[in-house]
Amino acid sequence: MQFTALVVIVILVVMILANAIRVLREYERAVVFRLGRVIGVKGPGLILLIPVLDRMVKVSLRTVVMDVPPQDVITRDNVSVKVNAVIYFRVIEPSKSVIEVENFLFATSQLAQTTLRSVLGQAELDELLAEREKINHELQSIIDRQTDPWGIKVASVEVKDVDLPAEMKRAMARQAEAERERRARVIAAMGEFQASEKLSQAAAIIQPYPVAIQLRYLQTLVEVAAENNSTTLFPVPIDLFEPFKALAGGKGGRTDGPPAT
Repeated sequence: MQFTALVVIVILVVMILANAIRVLREYERAVVFRLGRVIGVKGPGLILLIPVLDRMVKVSLRTVVMDVPPQDVITRDNVSVKVNAVIYFRVIEPSKSVIEVENFLFATSQLAQTTLRSVLGQAELDELLAEREKINHELQSIIDRQTDPWGIKVASVEVKDVDLPAEMKRAMARQAEAERERRARVIAAMGEFQASEKLSQAAAIIQPYPVAIQLRYLQTLVEVAAENNSTTLFPVPIDLFEPFKALAGGKGGRTDGPPAT
């Protein structure tokens, strides 16, 4: 009989100690309630609780990486897109995260979704695609300000993907193609302009020397004949033969003897 009572007492002591002694990891904290009132935050390591009187809620202080589901957003320029994001946050005040909000994970997720739709709805599509860093900073600032009463610090918010409709992708492709064609035409026009300047300078240098013009003409004929195997008809200005006629006339008028007297 005494042995049975001793066994019962040992079992009760073990149960009491099991409920009274808790071990928390380095990244965990315990918000302790005694008769319904918060008496403080304990941990990490070994903590003691009064059985029956004390209850604890364990809170992790590690950074939480939460994926924000894709949201249907209509931008300021009336383009319908789907946008998803990722949010990085952590608990910095465990007591507030337990007392001020029922489920801080669910609450932060819902807040991130509504803020994402609200902020991106005020931006144009080009701004959403080109100024991603600015939008991320604005989202982080708004969400962090609203979660501060819950003892939560939002470290970063990143817009991961912007899903455009198929017709918008085709329109953007046509726009990019037109922009590239415009640049090509501008570059070609600039090349022709620079070439015309060089040609005018070359013409000014060659103009006083008719023989140089003839040599350049003959060089062009050689280049055309080398590049093409077919017969090429090249019009020859009559003026090109004037220097040769003048030279021929000068040689014809010369005499070897002395002038007649």
